[in-house]
Amino acid sequence: MKSAHAFPFVLVLLPVLLGADSAPEQPSSDQQSAAADASAAVKWLDAAYAGRQPPEAVRMLAAIARGSQMGPGEGWFGPAQSRFDWAWLAARCGVNAEGGIAAAQFSGRPEWFARLDRNKDGSITADDLDWSDRNPFVQQAAQVNRIFRRLNADGDNRLSLAEVSAFFARAAGGKDYLTADDLQDSLLAGVGGSQGGGDGPAPETLVRGLFAGEIGSLQEGPKVGAVAPDFSLKTHDGRATMRLGDLGGGKPLVLVFGNFTCGPFRAMYPRVDDICQRYREQATFLAVYVREAHPTNGWAMESNVRAGIELPQPATYDERVAVASTCQANLHYSMPLLVDEINDPVGNAYSGMPARLYVIDSAGRVAYKSGRGPFGFRPGEMEQALVMALLEQVPVKTDVAPAPPAQ
Repeated sequence: MKSAHAFPFVLVLLPVLLGADSAPEQPSSDQQSAAADASAAVKWLDAAYAGRQPPEAVRMLAAIARGSQMGPGEGWFGPAQSRFDWAWLAARCGVNAEGGIAAAQFSGRPEWFARLDRNKDGSITADDLDWSDRNPFVQQAAQVNRIFRRLNADGDNRLSLAEVSAFFARAAGGKDYLTADDLQDSLLAGVGGSQGGGDGPAPETLVRGLFAGEIGSLQEGPKVGAVAPDFSLKTHDGRATMRLGDLGGGKPLVLVFGNFTCGPFRAMYPRVDDICQRYREQATFLAVYVREAHPTNGWAMESNVRAGIELPQPATYDERVAVASTCQANLHYSMPLLVDEINDPVGNAYSGMPARLYVIDSAGRVAYKSGRGPFGFRPGEMEQALVMALLEQVPVKTDVAPAPPAQ
């Protein structure tokens, strides 16, 4: 295929194809003209990878050229990758994959069974492990999250009794009870609407964010089954240097990547911390602070302004440490928080920007890799993978009870 714009656009695309850290800072006028012709660029990309799956960075660049506003399923936003699925669990418990797993057939702890039995009906089924957007539980959880954010007035993502009481007082309007209409008018009004003015990114902003690593790393990170890349980083307080390879100790290890200006990460981190509290004796948890997703000199978010979080992209390691320490003070990490170097070696090695979750098994291999944040950052899905990594270490039952009759 030949196009007047093909060759100049290749020059813009080269940093992606070659894995460079950034795009040319001052593209020529020819490059600017070619990049502006988004339609020709997308056609060129489609032709270049005809019959093949493009790299994630190419898919994202094409999505931006098509006018994407970075919604779920667009560009490189996709599902998690995991060694554990329903077929694995059914085989592990010795049951037919067409049925369900009762508590008597489960070889792990009762509390593990409860986490896998997501709908709490007393049987683990394939639907309990389905985290796709079409799953009713996932859809309901998204609505609950929106309602939670409306109740959580101070934005610390920990709903207090005082906040609930204040909401009740506002919604009741002087009464000592609420009707269904009161609840709908006060709580559900506006749920599902836009985040507010100022958050919609311009294509130029997204392109700069792509090559700066703010909307994600150009690298794709290790595949499931690969040995987890080793690294050493300092804690946010500078008191210790921790090496990944020294931490497993025969236990699964959970890696948590995130940053302060990523609103969804701030919202979901408390759930990760709760998981850490539940499994702290059975697994190792480690957080890595990475490049800001929404600095004031990048894709700035009005939602961050409302939350009082306005800061530029740190230019030095010390500046990143300062922001990481602020993040720690606000989110109250109970796990060690390490700070990535300013050139993002760990964030790129794991494709951890803007937020991501990993479960590393006791042999040091990747067992679970969440989708790219924010959409793929699902603590509940990670917890189920962790449970199955723990279950993998438990001897298989030989006296499995028969499956209950189908209802």
